Amino acid sequence: METGSLYTYTENAIAVVEFFHPASNSLPSNLLERMIKAFDALSDDNTVKVIILKSEKDRAFCAGASFDELLTIDNPKDGVAFFSGFGKLVNAMRKCKKPIIGRIQGKVVGGGVGLVAACDYAMALEQASVKLSEISIGIGPFVVEPAIRRKIGVAAVGELALNPAMWQNAYWAKAKGLYAQVFDNLKDLDKEIQILSEQLASYSPEAVQDLKSILWEGTENWDTLLAERAEICGNLVLSETTKKALQKFKKIE
Repeated sequence: METGSLYTYTENAIAVVEFFHPASNSLPSNLLERMIKAFDALSDDNTVKVIILKSEKDRAFCAGASFDELLTIDNPKDGVAFFSGFGKLVNAMRKCKKPIIGRIQGKVVGGGVGLVAACDYAMALEQASVKLSEISIGIGPFVVEPAIRRKIGVAAVGELALNPAMWQNAYWAKAKGLYAQVFDNLKDLDKEIQILSEQLASYSPEAVQDLKSILWEGTENWDTLLAERAEICGNLVLSETTKKALQKFKKIE
């Protein structure tokens, strides 16, 4: 459980990718790797037409990068490798041939916001507030920023990233385009996700795949771009300022 868990299952052409980590569903490199492999496999699985991304429990959808792992990084190579995991996951979701529906049941922080932005359609609960806290620990949301900016625009990214202590509520996220729909209870959220999933699964898979490709036009350079962004973060995480900030946040936890 220290490295988290990942479950994937398929029923009636609808696949579910469900992740969990005891630290508020944060993402260590091991879990990032497993998620990348899961999306790659489902992309090529002809029995799958739609994918639902969800996390366990009800308090946080995803807390972003694993603080425990960030504290162990002591050289640029390991730093770049860790942040590359987020870039590779975003790219795996971007390239996936199947539409990905995000089920966002709780708060979302940092890299988790990038994960939501990489979904093709996200549906959330009212308590699914969002925050980009990276600059407060001396890093910055550089790897996931392209995915977030694609969804909500430069001004909204700046609003999040430059005020790292402030939570923006789910209705703000919907107004900006990160969430497509917001619900006040889990029953309605799950009901609507099921309805949309079944509808998408009934459509021509070729047409759906072509539509997804068109919606992601202009991102063809992301393999290179996100790798470059990971290098920036990998160097910044080694700074004394970042190490002290991470230790401070760890004590608060």
